[in-house]
Amino acid sequence: MRLLLTSDTHVPKRARRLPGELLESVRRADVVIHAGDWVDVATLDLFESCSARLVAVYGNNDGPELRARLPEVALAELGGLRIGVVHETGSAQGRERRCAERFPDLDVLVFGHSHIPWDTTAPAGLRLLNPGSPTDRRRQPHCTYMTARVSGGRLSEVELHRLPRPGAAGSTT
Repeated sequence: MRLLLTSDTHVPKRARRLPGELLESVRRADVVIHAGDWVDVATLDLFESCSARLVAVYGNNDGPELRARLPEVALAELGGLRIGVVHETGSAQGRERRCAERFPDLDVLVFGHSHIPWDTTAPAGLRLLNPGSPTDRRRQPHCTYMTARVSGGRLSEVELHRLPRPGAAGSTT
């Protein structure tokens, strides 16, 4: 099962539209996971129309229309893997411990908010993934998203994809 992980799309505040590479990856994925901060309903509608399956939450920048359609926390079992999605997990310091205590029954927690890619494993085994942002790199060198595979209850082939800077060759933002 092919997964695409993204968060913090912030369209149209941080970009006029989503990068073409991201949308192509959305179309190829079996499951798309979005960890919030859509900002506009049109982006959610686009993801729903392009995704075979969408697991998503709202973020702190999402208004009442998005909050009416999305949960604060989403849980899904994908190929025997227990996955949770939430927008914000607090500061980096102590994140693994806090998340493992809050989500003791999960194998993987996907989160956003910081726009900073993150891939760690808590001592109890919870894998924490933040795909960064495909439209707003903040203090990072690149805009990013992640892909992964799930098979037999295991997560594999986790890959961070760097997107071209807006205006660069191959960019559609």
